[in-house]
Amino acid sequence: MDFSESDERRQILEAVDAMMKDFPDEYWAEKDVKQEFPWEFYNAFARNGYLGMAIPEEYGGAGLPFTEAALVLQRVAASGACHAGVTAVHISVFGMTPVVKFGSEEMKRKYLPPLVKGDLHVCFGVTEPDAGTDTTRIKTTAVRDGDHYVINGKKVWTSKALESSKCLLLARTTPLSECKKKTDGMTLFLADLDPKHVSIRPIPKMAREAVKSCEVFYDNLRVPVSDRVGEEGKGFQYLLDGLNAERIVVALEAIGAGRRAIERAVAYAKERVMFGRPIGQNQGVQFPIADSVAKLEAAQLVAMKAAWLYDNDKPCGDEANIAKYLASEAAFEACDRAVQTHGGYGYAKEYHVERYFRETRVWKIAPLAQNFVLAYIAEKMLGLPRSY
Repeated sequence: MDFSESDERRQILEAVDAMMKDFPDEYWAEKDVKQEFPWEFYNAFARNGYLGMAIPEEYGGAGLPFTEAALVLQRVAASGACHAGVTAVHISVFGMTPVVKFGSEEMKRKYLPPLVKGDLHVCFGVTEPDAGTDTTRIKTTAVRDGDHYVINGKKVWTSKALESSKCLLLARTTPLSECKKKTDGMTLFLADLDPKHVSIRPIPKMAREAVKSCEVFYDNLRVPVSDRVGEEGKGFQYLLDGLNAERIVVALEAIGAGRRAIERAVAYAKERVMFGRPIGQNQGVQFPIADSVAKLEAAQLVAMKAAWLYDNDKPCGDEANIAKYLASEAAFEACDRAVQTHGGYGYAKEYHVERYFRETRVWKIAPLAQNFVLAYIAEKMLGLPRSY
Protein backbone atom coordinates (compact mmCIF):
# COMPACT_ATOMS: atom_id res chain seq x y z
CA MET A 1 0.00 0.00 0.00
CA ASP A 2 1.10 3.54 -0.78
CA PHE A 3 0.09 6.03 1.92
CA SER A 4 1.08 9.10 -0.05
CA GLU A 5 -1.81 11.37 -1.02
CA SER A 6 -2.29 12.16 -4.69
CA ASP A 7 -2.80 15.74 -5.82
CA GLU A 8 -6.27 14.82 -7.04
CA ARG A 9 -7.32 13.37 -3.67
CA ARG A 10 -5.92 16.34 -1.78
CA GLN A 11 -7.77 18.79 -4.03
CA ILE A 12 -11.04 16.90 -3.64
CA LEU A 13 -10.80 16.78 0.14
CA GLU A 14 -9.77 20.43 0.40
CA ALA A 15 -12.80 21.36 -1.71
CA VAL A 16 -15.06 19.34 0.60
CA ASP A 17 -13.59 21.06 3.65
CA ALA A 18 -14.23 24.45 2.04
CA MET A 19 -17.83 23.54 1.23
CA MET A 20 -18.50 22.28 4.77
CA LYS A 21 -17.52 25.67 6.25
CA ASP A 22 -20.94 26.83 5.07
CA PHE A 23 -22.51 24.19 7.32
CA PRO A 24 -21.06 24.65 10.82
CA ASP A 25 -22.10 22.84 13.98
CA GLU A 26 -24.85 25.36 14.59
CA TYR A 27 -26.50 24.41 11.30
CA TRP A 28 -26.66 20.73 12.24
CA ALA A 29 -27.80 21.48 15.78
CA GLU A 30 -30.68 23.55 14.42
CA LYS A 31 -31.69 20.85 11.94
CA ASP A 32 -31.67 18.29 14.73
CA VAL A 33 -33.85 20.39 17.04
CA LYS A 34 -36.29 21.41 14.30
CA GLN A 35 -36.22 17.90 12.82
CA GLU A 36 -35.68 19.34 9.35
CA PHE A 37 -33.93 17.60 6.47
CA PRO A 38 -30.70 19.46 5.58
CA TRP A 39 -31.74 20.46 2.08
CA GLU A 40 -29.21 23.30 1.85
CA PHE A 41 -26.36 20.88 2.48
CA TYR A 42 -27.82 18.20 0.20
CA ASN A 43 -28.22 20.66 -2.66
CA ALA A 44 -24.68 21.99 -2.22
CA PHE A 45 -23.31 18.46 -2.15
CA ALA A 46 -25.16 17.65 -5.37
CA ARG A 47 -24.23 20.95 -7.02
CA ASN A 48 -20.55 20.25 -6.42
CA GLY A 49 -20.85 16.84 -8.07
CA TYR A 50 -20.24 14.68 -5.01
CA LEU A 51 -23.40 12.59 -5.34
CA GLY A 52 -22.00 11.06 -8.50
CA MET A 53 -18.48 10.39 -7.27
CA ALA A 54 -18.76 6.61 -7.47
CA ILE A 55 -21.13 6.50 -10.48
CA PRO A 56 -19.52 5.60 -13.84
CA GLU A 57 -18.88 8.52 -16.16
CA GLU A 58 -21.18 7.19 -18.86
CA TYR A 59 -24.13 7.81 -16.51
CA GLY A 60 -23.09 11.31 -15.51
CA GLY A 61 -20.85 10.45 -12.55
CA ALA A 62 -17.17 11.04 -11.86
CA GLY A 63 -16.16 7.37 -11.81
CA LEU A 64 -13.79 7.92 -8.90
CA PRO A 65 -12.29 5.03 -6.96
CA PHE A 66 -14.27 3.82 -3.96
CA THR A 67 -11.67 5.14 -1.51
CA GLU A 68 -11.97 8.73 -2.73
CA ALA A 69 -15.75 8.74 -2.33
CA ALA A 70 -15.53 7.17 1.13
CA LEU A 71 -12.97 9.74 2.27
CA VAL A 72 -15.27 12.55 1.14
CA LEU A 73 -17.97 11.24 3.47
CA GLN A 74 -15.39 10.98 6.24
CA ARG A 75 -14.61 14.68 5.83
CA VAL A 76 -18.34 15.49 5.92
CA ALA A 77 -18.68 13.68 9.26
CA ALA A 78 -15.48 15.27 10.57
CA SER A 79 -16.80 18.77 9.89
CA GLY A 80 -19.33 18.39 12.70
CA ALA A 81 -22.10 17.12 10.43
CA CYS A 82 -21.56 13.73 12.05
CA HIS A 83 -24.16 11.02 11.35
CA ALA A 84 -26.85 13.40 10.14
CA GLY A 85 -24.65 14.81 7.40
CA VAL A 86 -23.46 11.53 5.96
CA THR A 87 -26.85 9.81 6.03
CA ALA A 88 -28.39 12.69 4.13
CA VAL A 89 -26.26 11.72 1.13
CA HIS A 90 -24.90 8.23 1.89
CA ILE A 91 -27.56 6.32 -0.08
CA SER A 92 -27.18 8.57 -3.12
CA VAL A 93 -23.40 8.08 -3.15
CA PHE A 94 -23.18 4.33 -2.50
CA GLY A 95 -26.70 2.93 -2.13
CA MET A 96 -27.30 2.47 -5.84
CA THR A 97 -24.31 0.15 -6.28
CA PRO A 98 -26.62 -2.85 -6.96
CA VAL A 99 -28.19 -0.88 -9.81
CA VAL A 100 -24.77 0.10 -11.19
CA LYS A 101 -23.54 -3.49 -11.07
CA PHE A 102 -26.65 -5.55 -11.79
CA GLY A 103 -29.32 -3.25 -13.20
CA SER A 104 -30.32 -3.30 -16.85
CA GLU A 105 -28.82 -0.75 -19.20
CA GLU A 106 -32.25 0.83 -19.52
CA MET A 107 -32.55 1.15 -15.74
CA LYS A 108 -29.08 2.69 -15.36
CA ARG A 109 -29.63 5.27 -18.09
CA LYS A 110 -33.06 6.16 -16.71
CA TYR A 111 -32.23 6.54 -13.03
CA LEU A 112 -28.52 7.21 -12.51
CA PRO A 113 -28.22 10.62 -14.26
CA PRO A 114 -31.03 12.24 -12.21
CA LEU A 115 -29.56 10.66 -9.07
CA VAL A 116 -26.20 12.29 -9.81
CA LYS A 117 -27.87 15.68 -10.33
CA GLY A 118 -29.69 15.38 -7.02
CA ASP A 119 -33.14 15.25 -8.62
CA LEU A 120 -33.87 11.62 -7.75
CA HIS A 121 -34.02 10.66 -4.09
CA VAL A 122 -33.75 7.00 -3.16
CA CYS A 123 -34.06 5.20 0.18
CA PHE A 124 -33.18 1.62 1.13
CA GLY A 125 -35.82 -0.84 2.36
CA VAL A 126 -34.50 -4.10 3.82
CA THR A 127 -35.02 -4.29 7.59
CA GLU A 128 -38.34 -5.55 8.94
CA PRO A 129 -39.87 -5.65 12.44
CA ASP A 130 -39.50 -9.42 12.84
CA ALA A 131 -36.40 -9.96 10.73
CA GLY A 132 -33.76 -7.44 11.82
CA THR A 133 -30.29 -8.71 10.96
CA ASP A 134 -31.71 -12.06 9.85
CA THR A 135 -32.62 -10.78 6.41
CA THR A 136 -33.62 -14.22 5.16
CA ARG A 137 -36.73 -14.00 7.40
CA ILE A 138 -38.26 -10.99 5.67
CA LYS A 139 -42.00 -11.26 5.04
CA THR A 140 -42.53 -8.54 2.44
CA THR A 141 -43.71 -10.30 -0.71
CA ALA A 142 -43.60 -9.51 -4.41
CA VAL A 143 -45.98 -11.59 -6.53
CA ARG A 144 -45.62 -11.59 -10.31
CA ASP A 145 -48.71 -10.38 -12.15
CA GLY A 146 -48.06 -10.13 -15.88
CA ASP A 147 -45.49 -7.42 -16.52
CA HIS A 148 -45.71 -6.17 -12.93
CA TYR A 149 -45.06 -7.38 -9.39
CA VAL A 150 -47.51 -6.68 -6.57
CA ILE A 151 -45.72 -5.87 -3.32
CA ASN A 152 -47.14 -6.13 0.20
CA GLY A 153 -45.36 -5.83 3.51
CA LYS A 154 -43.72 -3.56 6.06
CA LYS A 155 -40.20 -2.20 6.47
CA VAL A 156 -38.64 -0.34 9.40
CA TRP A 157 -35.69 1.99 9.85
CA THR A 158 -35.96 3.18 6.26
CA SER A 159 -33.95 6.39 6.41
CA LYS A 160 -34.89 9.29 4.15
CA ALA A 161 -38.17 7.66 3.08
CA LEU A 162 -40.06 10.95 3.50
CA GLU A 163 -37.79 12.71 1.01
CA SER A 164 -37.54 9.87 -1.50
CA SER A 165 -39.57 9.00 -4.57
CA LYS A 166 -37.91 5.59 -5.01
CA CYS A 167 -36.91 2.78 -2.69
CA LEU A 168 -34.35 0.08 -3.35
CA LEU A 169 -36.59 -2.58 -1.88
CA LEU A 170 -35.91 -6.21 -1.00
CA ALA A 171 -38.89 -8.57 -1.13
CA ARG A 172 -39.54 -12.30 -1.26
CA THR A 173 -40.58 -13.57 -4.67
CA THR A 174 -40.39 -17.21 -3.54
CA PRO A 175 -41.60 -18.35 -0.10
CA LEU A 176 -38.83 -19.36 2.24
CA SER A 177 -40.32 -22.84 2.60
CA GLU A 178 -39.86 -23.43 -1.13
CA CYS A 179 -36.21 -22.37 -1.30
CA LYS A 180 -33.27 -24.78 -1.26
CA LYS A 181 -31.18 -22.14 0.47
CA LYS A 182 -32.71 -19.58 2.83
CA THR A 183 -30.81 -16.83 1.01
CA ASP A 184 -32.60 -17.68 -2.26
CA GLY A 185 -35.92 -16.30 -3.42
CA MET A 186 -35.41 -12.61 -2.60
CA THR A 187 -35.49 -9.93 -5.26
CA LEU A 188 -34.44 -6.28 -5.40
CA PHE A 189 -36.74 -3.63 -6.86
CA LEU A 190 -36.35 0.08 -7.48
CA ALA A 191 -39.91 0.75 -6.44
CA ASP A 192 -41.94 3.95 -6.62
CA LEU A 193 -43.15 5.19 -3.25
CA ASP A 194 -46.63 5.75 -4.61
CA PRO A 195 -48.65 7.43 -1.79
CA LYS A 196 -51.78 5.56 -2.95
CA HIS A 197 -50.15 2.28 -1.96
CA VAL A 198 -47.32 3.29 0.39
CA SER A 199 -47.69 4.76 3.89
CA ILE A 200 -44.70 6.30 5.67
CA ARG A 201 -44.51 6.94 9.41
CA PRO A 202 -41.42 8.51 11.06
CA ILE A 203 -39.96 6.76 14.11
CA PRO A 204 -39.10 9.16 16.96
CA LYS A 205 -35.55 8.37 18.01
CA MET A 206 -32.66 9.42 20.23
CA ALA A 207 -30.58 11.23 17.62
CA ARG A 208 -30.21 12.28 14.00
CA GLU A 209 -33.68 13.72 13.81
CA ALA A 210 -32.65 15.81 10.80
CA VAL A 211 -32.83 12.63 8.72
CA LYS A 212 -35.89 10.65 9.66
CA SER A 213 -35.98 6.87 9.94
CA CYS A 214 -39.38 5.48 9.09
CA GLU A 215 -41.79 2.60 9.09
CA VAL A 216 -42.98 2.03 5.53
CA PHE A 217 -46.12 0.04 4.71
CA TYR A 218 -46.63 -1.42 1.22
CA ASP A 219 -50.21 -2.22 0.23
CA ASN A 220 -50.62 -3.78 -3.23
CA LEU A 221 -47.89 -1.62 -4.74
CA ARG A 222 -47.48 -2.47 -8.42
CA VAL A 223 -43.89 -2.37 -9.68
CA PRO A 224 -43.09 -2.94 -13.37
CA VAL A 225 -40.70 -5.75 -14.25
CA SER A 226 -38.43 -3.10 -15.78
CA ASP A 227 -37.83 -1.77 -12.26
CA ARG A 228 -36.53 -5.10 -11.02
CA VAL A 229 -32.79 -5.02 -10.31
CA GLY A 230 -31.09 -7.94 -12.04
CA GLU A 231 -32.58 -11.40 -11.95
CA GLU A 232 -35.48 -12.59 -9.87
CA GLY A 233 -34.42 -14.42 -6.72
CA LYS A 234 -30.87 -13.03 -6.57
CA GLY A 235 -31.52 -9.92 -4.52
CA PHE A 236 -29.73 -11.18 -1.42
CA GLN A 237 -26.61 -12.00 -3.43
CA TYR A 238 -26.69 -8.50 -4.92
CA LEU A 239 -26.84 -7.00 -1.43
CA LEU A 240 -23.96 -9.14 -0.21
CA ASP A 241 -21.81 -7.70 -2.97
CA GLY A 242 -22.02 -4.27 -1.34
CA LEU A 243 -21.76 -5.20 2.34
CA ASN A 244 -17.99 -4.87 2.56
CA ALA A 245 -18.12 -1.45 0.91
CA GLU A 246 -20.80 -0.31 3.33
CA ARG A 247 -18.79 -1.40 6.36
CA ILE A 248 -15.69 0.39 5.13
CA VAL A 249 -17.62 3.60 4.49
CA VAL A 250 -19.31 3.43 7.91
CA ALA A 251 -15.91 2.92 9.54
CA LEU A 252 -14.44 6.01 7.88
CA GLU A 253 -17.52 8.09 8.69
CA ALA A 254 -17.38 7.08 12.34
CA ILE A 255 -13.67 7.89 12.54
CA GLY A 256 -14.40 11.33 11.10
CA ALA A 257 -17.00 11.99 13.78
CA GLY A 258 -14.63 10.76 16.48
CA ARG A 259 -11.90 13.10 15.27
CA ARG A 260 -14.28 16.04 15.42
CA ALA A 261 -15.11 15.18 19.03
CA ILE A 262 -11.41 15.08 19.87
CA GLU A 263 -10.91 18.51 18.26
CA ARG A 264 -13.66 19.91 20.48
CA ALA A 265 -12.26 18.22 23.58
CA VAL A 266 -8.73 19.52 22.96
CA ALA A 267 -9.91 23.07 22.32
CA TYR A 268 -11.97 23.09 25.51
CA ALA A 269 -9.18 21.50 27.57
CA LYS A 270 -6.81 24.29 26.50
CA GLU A 271 -9.27 27.07 27.32
CA ARG A 272 -10.97 25.86 30.50
CA VAL A 273 -9.07 26.96 33.59
CA MET A 274 -9.62 25.26 36.93
CA PHE A 275 -7.51 25.71 40.07
CA GLY A 276 -5.35 28.23 38.27
CA ARG A 277 -4.38 26.09 35.27
CA PRO A 278 -5.94 24.75 32.06
CA ILE A 279 -7.57 21.38 32.64
CA GLY A 280 -5.66 20.04 29.65
CA GLN A 281 -2.51 20.22 31.74
CA ASN A 282 -3.83 17.38 33.89
CA GLN A 283 -2.91 13.86 32.84
CA GLY A 284 -6.37 12.68 33.90
CA VAL A 285 -7.75 14.80 31.07
CA GLN A 286 -4.87 14.34 28.63
CA PHE A 287 -4.54 10.59 28.67
CA PRO A 288 -8.10 9.56 27.74
CA ILE A 289 -8.02 11.98 24.80
CA ALA A 290 -4.60 10.74 23.69
CA ASP A 291 -5.79 7.14 24.01
CA SER A 292 -8.76 7.90 21.74
CA VAL A 293 -6.47 9.47 19.15
CA ALA A 294 -4.40 6.28 19.08
CA LYS A 295 -7.49 4.10 18.68
CA LEU A 296 -8.95 6.27 15.92
CA GLU A 297 -5.67 6.18 14.02
CA ALA A 298 -5.47 2.39 14.35
CA ALA A 299 -9.02 2.07 13.02
CA GLN A 300 -8.15 4.42 10.15
CA LEU A 301 -5.27 2.18 9.10
CA VAL A 302 -7.45 -0.93 8.98
CA ALA A 303 -10.18 0.95 7.11
CA MET A 304 -7.72 2.27 4.53
CA LYS A 305 -6.30 -1.22 4.05
CA ALA A 306 -9.81 -2.55 3.51
CA ALA A 307 -10.60 0.26 1.04
CA TRP A 308 -7.38 -0.42 -0.88
CA LEU A 309 -8.22 -4.12 -1.10
CA TYR A 310 -11.75 -3.29 -2.29
CA ASP A 311 -10.50 -0.91 -4.99
CA ASN A 312 -8.03 -3.55 -6.18
CA ASP A 313 -10.67 -6.31 -6.37
CA LYS A 314 -9.06 -8.33 -3.59
CA PRO A 315 -10.86 -10.14 -0.74
CA CYS A 316 -11.53 -7.61 2.02
CA GLY A 317 -14.25 -9.11 4.21
CA ASP A 318 -12.00 -9.60 7.24
CA GLU A 319 -10.60 -6.08 7.08
CA ALA A 320 -13.98 -4.47 6.37
CA ASN A 321 -15.61 -6.11 9.38
CA ILE A 322 -12.70 -5.34 11.70
CA ALA A 323 -12.59 -1.73 10.51
CA LYS A 324 -16.29 -1.28 11.22
CA TYR A 325 -15.87 -2.80 14.68
CA LEU A 326 -12.81 -0.79 15.69
CA ALA A 327 -14.09 2.48 14.25
CA SER A 328 -17.50 2.24 15.94
CA GLU A 329 -15.92 1.53 19.30
CA ALA A 330 -13.25 4.23 18.96
CA ALA A 331 -15.65 6.90 17.69
CA PHE A 332 -18.21 6.44 20.44
CA GLU A 333 -15.51 6.33 23.11
CA ALA A 334 -13.96 9.52 21.71
CA CYS A 335 -17.32 11.27 21.86
CA ASP A 336 -17.94 10.02 25.38
CA ARG A 337 -14.55 11.35 26.45
CA ALA A 338 -15.26 14.67 24.75
CA VAL A 339 -18.41 14.97 26.84
CA GLN A 340 -16.46 14.04 29.98
CA THR A 341 -13.76 16.60 29.18
CA HIS A 342 -16.39 19.32 29.02
CA GLY A 343 -17.80 18.25 32.39
CA GLY A 344 -21.29 19.65 32.93
CA TYR A 345 -21.05 21.67 29.76
CA GLY A 346 -20.65 18.45 27.82
CA TYR A 347 -24.32 17.89 28.54
CA ALA A 348 -25.25 21.27 27.10
CA LYS A 349 -26.28 21.52 23.47
CA GLU A 350 -24.26 24.67 22.80
CA TYR A 351 -20.99 22.72 22.93
CA HIS A 352 -22.21 20.13 20.39
CA VAL A 353 -20.36 17.14 21.84
CA GLU A 354 -23.60 15.76 23.26
CA ARG A 355 -24.94 15.58 19.69
CA TYR A 356 -21.83 13.72 18.54
CA PHE A 357 -22.27 11.35 21.48
CA ARG A 358 -25.88 10.61 20.57
CA GLU A 359 -25.26 10.22 16.86
CA THR A 360 -22.20 7.98 17.03
CA ARG A 361 -23.99 5.50 19.30
CA VAL A 362 -25.97 4.11 16.38
CA TRP A 363 -22.83 2.91 14.58
CA LYS A 364 -22.43 0.24 17.27
CA ILE A 365 -25.87 -1.07 16.24
CA ALA A 366 -26.16 -0.48 12.51
CA PRO A 367 -25.62 -1.49 9.81
CA LEU A 368 -24.31 -4.45 11.79
CA ALA A 369 -24.21 -4.92 15.55
CA GLN A 370 -20.79 -5.30 17.11
CA ASN A 371 -21.46 -8.83 18.35
CA PHE A 372 -22.13 -9.98 14.80
CA VAL A 373 -18.69 -8.72 13.80
CA LEU A 374 -17.15 -10.66 16.68
CA ALA A 375 -19.12 -13.73 15.60
CA TYR A 376 -17.77 -13.27 12.06
CA ILE A 377 -14.19 -13.05 13.33
CA ALA A 378 -14.65 -16.11 15.54
CA GLU A 379 -16.19 -18.26 12.79
CA LYS A 380 -14.61 -17.02 9.56
CA MET A 381 -11.15 -16.04 10.76
CA LEU A 382 -10.58 -18.33 13.74
CA GLY A 383 -12.50 -21.39 12.56
CA LEU A 384 -14.61 -21.62 15.71
CA PRO A 385 -18.11 -23.20 15.57
CA ARG A 386 -20.91 -20.96 14.33
CA SER A 387 -22.58 -19.35 17.34
CA TYR A 388 -25.98 -18.53 15.86
